[in-house]
Amino acid sequence: MIATLKHLSKNYKIDLSKPLDISIALSGGEANINAWYLGPPQIKPHAEEGFVGKVTEGASTNFNDVYFNPHSHVTHTECLGHITEGFHSINQKLKKFFFLAEVITVAPEQMGDDFVISEKQLKYALGNKKREAVVIRTLPNTKEKRSRNYSDTNPPYLLEDAAQFLVKKGVEHLLIDLPSVDKERDGGALLCHNAFWNIKGKPREKATITELIYVPNKVKDGTYFLNLQVAPFENDASPSRPVLYKIEEK
Repeated sequence: MIATLKHLSKNYKIDLSKPLDISIALSGGEANINAWYLGPPQIKPHAEEGFVGKVTEGASTNFNDVYFNPHSHVTHTECLGHITEGFHSINQKLKKFFFLAEVITVAPEQMGDDFVISEKQLKYALGNKKREAVVIRTLPNTKEKRSRNYSDTNPPYLLEDAAQFLVKKGVEHLLIDLPSVDKERDGGALLCHNAFWNIKGKPREKATITELIYVPNKVKDGTYFLNLQVAPFENDASPSRPVLYKIEEK
């Protein structure tokens, strides 16, 4: 299923039958990905007054309750409402879903006790490319990322200058395979979040950050089209399913 997309003045072809899903699914239980000191998510049959929503226990349907936090338990996309006093909903801020994206792979560098991603690294990886979205895969890139508990592990993060660089480049959508673009314990500074959304200036209300993705090694660095879909939650963040499409050779 070949589609031709016109972006600015250039035509691109993608094969819609070959999606590259870079989301991590919510499965419930201890094997699920986790962060921010919460217990595991739960998916269990609804039960009340003798009713159990499970066909094997006599119900006509399977009828599960799901308990989770999008920031902790699943690939999620967030808007500036994540850090503002006023309410902003990702469902209202994200109204377009296809973007020209660049996938880059970065090995975080040690800085004291931390591992960080700097402006210098992003400049090297992106060069002169102008993209609406940037997808960052960090090294090492193991399948363990799909089930890791990140709480109290001080994961790598982006430095403030890296976020400022992306803003200068016009990047509207930042995707990364970490639980946060900021340091796990930073006293609430959230330097990268604040810089990317330009909270102290004219806030970038259409910009989004997607965290806890997983980019398989088979997905090569380069240019793709990104389909960024979120569940329609009226919340600062929502579970999301970013899907890449390789640009076909002419």
